[in-house]
Amino acid sequence: MAEKVDKKLKILVVEDDFMNMILVKEILSLHGYEVLEAGNGKEAVEKASKEKPDLILMDINLPEMDGVTATKKIKAEESTKKIPIYALTASVMKGDAEKFLGEGFDGYLAKPIETKKLIESIESGLGKEKAEG
Repeated sequence: MAEKVDKKLKILVVEDDFMNMILVKEILSLHGYEVLEAGNGKEAVEKASKEKPDLILMDINLPEMDGVTATKKIKAEESTKKIPIYALTASVMKGDAEKFLGEGFDGYLAKPIETKKLIESIESGLGKEKAEG
């Protein structure tokens, strides 16, 4: 069996807005990541369990199941609890970052998405994950 030298890191993007999904997918693909998609929280929980991504970018306001609930479900499962999950949200009021970190998220990214911040946060999250795991 041929050994895969350069395994692409998988990032699950949970986003119900089509244009935001395209933007994030484009940015991540250009930086060499494999992108998995979920359009709601329920789908995110299923994909996280099945695919075991290296990191998850989770929108908060989602249909079927919101991002906070989905994150709690993912973090409650033994097989997925160590996956870093970043809140990806337009909620940018003072105290929102702390609120989401308190809900179990590992990081926080504000919309509109800034490419440089997105990539830096992902690299930092993946690095942190490797150090812990």
